[in-house]
Amino acid sequence: MLKPAVPPPPFIKSAYGPAPRAQRAADLPSFASVAVRDLFPDIVPAIYREEVDLPAIRQATERALAGVDMSMIRPGDTVNVASCEHGFSIMGGRPYAEMLKTIRDVVRERTGCEKIRLRVGSWQGYREAAEGIAQLGLEAHYGKGRATGFGPTDKGVPIETAVGTFYGIQRVYDATWFIHAYYDDAREIYLHRYTFRPFKAFMMAYARQETRGLLHMYPNRSGNFLHKAVFESPFVQQRYAFTCLLRSSPDGITGIEANRDLYEINRHIIRDHLRDYGKMLKLFESIDECVPIIDGGRWLFYIPAGGLTFCELLYGTRDNLDLTNPYTTAAWDIRDPDIMALTNPAIRALVINQMWRGIPCAGITWRYPTALVGQDLTDMFDQDASSPGLVSAVMTMDTLEQAVDWAKQTAGTDRLIAFDGSFGHINCSPSMGEYLIRKAPEVIRKVDAELPKWLKQRGLSPEIPPPSFRPASEEATVA
Repeated sequence: MLKPAVPPPPFIKSAYGPAPRAQRAADLPSFASVAVRDLFPDIVPAIYREEVDLPAIRQATERALAGVDMSMIRPGDTVNVASCEHGFSIMGGRPYAEMLKTIRDVVRERTGCEKIRLRVGSWQGYREAAEGIAQLGLEAHYGKGRATGFGPTDKGVPIETAVGTFYGIQRVYDATWFIHAYYDDAREIYLHRYTFRPFKAFMMAYARQETRGLLHMYPNRSGNFLHKAVFESPFVQQRYAFTCLLRSSPDGITGIEANRDLYEINRHIIRDHLRDYGKMLKLFESIDECVPIIDGGRWLFYIPAGGLTFCELLYGTRDNLDLTNPYTTAAWDIRDPDIMALTNPAIRALVINQMWRGIPCAGITWRYPTALVGQDLTDMFDQDASSPGLVSAVMTMDTLEQAVDWAKQTAGTDRLIAFDGSFGHINCSPSMGEYLIRKAPEVIRKVDAELPKWLKQRGLSPEIPPPSFRPASEEATVA
């Protein structure tokens, strides 16, 4: 089941990161890969993993939109396609960008509406949206001035909800209609815990800083009522046309789902992700020792291996799928204000080949022996106001091989796992791959046994479900 390492997907070049590395973790001598579907054969298969597969995304988007009522959109209306730059982190952003382009084309053809604009939300900065728009050809497709980013401090608009006044971003809602163009990626399971994941954008992507900050005042899944309140507000519903959402499994992009009923999409995501990403999450939880290599063009929390991001390994000591467990590690003290303070002792050392600056991560390097690859990366983090003290806590190595040798000696293990943006496989050392292969059957049994309980806790039928979402044809499935 061990195969040669697979080249990771390309990523968007960014001012937030160092110069892209010539050597990736997958290039290390003896590095191997384990295919996700060799570990878990019943995971929903991908229709897309490489840039050459983009026609499958366009076709899937067209099929999904064919079943959506667009009669509310008139030729003289304005339409905002509301999106989020985090979608650009999924497999280099190409499948998400192709979905966004196809939405514009289909809406224009079916409704006669010409005033269709793309709005791309950013986390804190402004360049990440602009970089993705430029490098993925979105402005060229939408038209000059019709594809723009927005951030949390842009001009707001009050939204009256059942629980008070919140503030959305005016640029999202300054059209006759908006389309919620989103994705189902498995980031931050420890926060949403698969309850109302596709609603999060209404608090975090489409809202002002004051409103976004409220979500962090409600630790764990209790904050989900906030974005539901925004979505259900008359202000939003009067402008909401429908949702078009990029669907995935750990194997890759599985297709597109479009519907005006966001609650139905939410139910599909819960069912499919608990079954598919649940296996990958439990596999990560089973790891007892490893050295992660951070090797992608994103913030370290959000770089995937086998479709699951590093933050899920980092906080992998809590069972986040069983909702009877608010925080499931006995050592965690509810009086601790930082719900993310507890990290995973299975991580014995950390190698950072490339990642973005701009998000607090110094605390991670204080907890684990850490090597940065390249003086340019160290210099970049020395100037990063979001992570003061990071550089004083790390080693700087000239090459990736030197960093890996140091980390293995320091950690006392040769189990390496690369978080390099990959779906469909995990790039790793042979010892790590063999460990994952041994653990997979036990993980399958555990998830099959626990899945009915997880579903019932979320108000769904406890019967183990078949996938609610499959590629339209076997021919479209990536081999």
